[in-house]
Amino acid sequence: MFIGREREMATLNHLYQSDKFEFVVIYGRRRVGKTALINQFIQDKEAIYYMGVESNSKQNLENFSKNIMEYKVNIQVDTSFLSFQAALEYVFQLAEKERLVLAIDEYPYVARSSESFASTIQLLIDKYKDHSKLMLILCGSSMSYMEDHVLSYKAPLYGRRTAQMKIQPFDFFDTCQYFCNFSDEDRALVYGMVGGTPQYLLQMDDRLTIEENMKNTFLNPNSFLFEEPENLLKQEVREPALYNAIITAIATGSSRVAEISTKVGEQSSVCTNYLKNLMALGLIQKETPYGEKTSRKSIYSINDNMFRFWYRFIPENNSIIVRGATNLAYKRIEPHLSDYMGKVFEEICKQYLWKLLLDGNCPIEFNDLGRWWGTNPSTHNQEEIDIMGEQDKNTALFGECKWTNQKVDTGILETLLKRSQLFHYSKIQLYLFAKTGFTEGCKALAEKMGNVALVTYDDMLKE
Repeated sequence: MFIGREREMATLNHLYQSDKFEFVVIYGRRRVGKTALINQFIQDKEAIYYMGVESNSKQNLENFSKNIMEYKVNIQVDTSFLSFQAALEYVFQLAEKERLVLAIDEYPYVARSSESFASTIQLLIDKYKDHSKLMLILCGSSMSYMEDHVLSYKAPLYGRRTAQMKIQPFDFFDTCQYFCNFSDEDRALVYGMVGGTPQYLLQMDDRLTIEENMKNTFLNPNSFLFEEPENLLKQEVREPALYNAIITAIATGSSRVAEISTKVGEQSSVCTNYLKNLMALGLIQKETPYGEKTSRKSIYSINDNMFRFWYRFIPENNSIIVRGATNLAYKRIEPHLSDYMGKVFEEICKQYLWKLLLDGNCPIEFNDLGRWWGTNPSTHNQEEIDIMGEQDKNTALFGECKWTNQKVDTGILETLLKRSQLFHYSKIQLYLFAKTGFTEGCKALAEKMGNVALVTYDDMLKE
């Protein structure tokens, strides 16, 4: 089942229709759906698809040659080109007369096996680009390799690409399309457990309950997801043990560098370098209070829901899970799910606001959204605002998100109003988001204030 990716497909089809040489770089984390996107794009087109393997140059050249020959003569032959240059030149020549797509998936494997591969592509692009109808796609999962050796200005292919796409996980509203049978609340819980990565979403079965799904995947030592975070780290980094410790520290409440370094027993300078690498992989993010470019108040959080869920609950229960005590593990995790979902709900609310903005339905045309935290100068208390977004120096929105089974009362709205007054905007819009709904008193106060939007979780799904 192929869902979403409308913008990416539209971009690829637009480039294809130019009927001139195009060079597209597609990259993103493993399991995010890059290969599915390429296969969907080329299914009705003249195309050669080749996936690199983690082997030597000879093996990759033989495989590449077979793919070319299968396209040209539609049969499997043992003929192999003498070099990558000969193979690539043959494809460029084929594309002089007809529109042809050449998609090289897992490009880093090929380029690492043949040091001259990138330079050869550069040479042939420069030779044929003015009279070629080739659409070349290079795709890779190694984020650092693609950024350093393909997109970087120091790379041989720099300046040749006509487009690049960083494929991101689906947002919450796209993930909902995967599941017809889950309740609305269960859709949010699934998103909180596995995020928007297609390969992880496919592990969920909407004919089962959330409890059954969790027991079949995260709490099952034989499942794909049980060892996925550690396996992915092993593929991406050289010292997965310390990375594991750092992510676990963040998942269990250590958010500042000093706290993380104390928890893992390493110096702050060491942890900072590891944190940078994890940010480059898209697994964690560095946050500063909204509107502050650099701040000593910076904190780190896990950016991927599957990693956040796994590191929050699995390591501490690992011993009983591997011994088959699935019911006991679930019994330990279940009471903490509502609290865990608080941050997930904040992210869903942000995505909803972006959706409103892009659809032209948001009263505040904000430039960005984020969290804010800091000291109230009047009370000297620490304050926090779940969502904040500024349109200009006079206009902003503020939001509070509550994933609880209780209806939100006036006190929450009054607190949000007071916190918004810590800033000096002449026009503000307040948003209260609630899983369950609002009390009559809260509704009356919001109507009286006039600048308040009360949004339930159900409301978001109806948009």
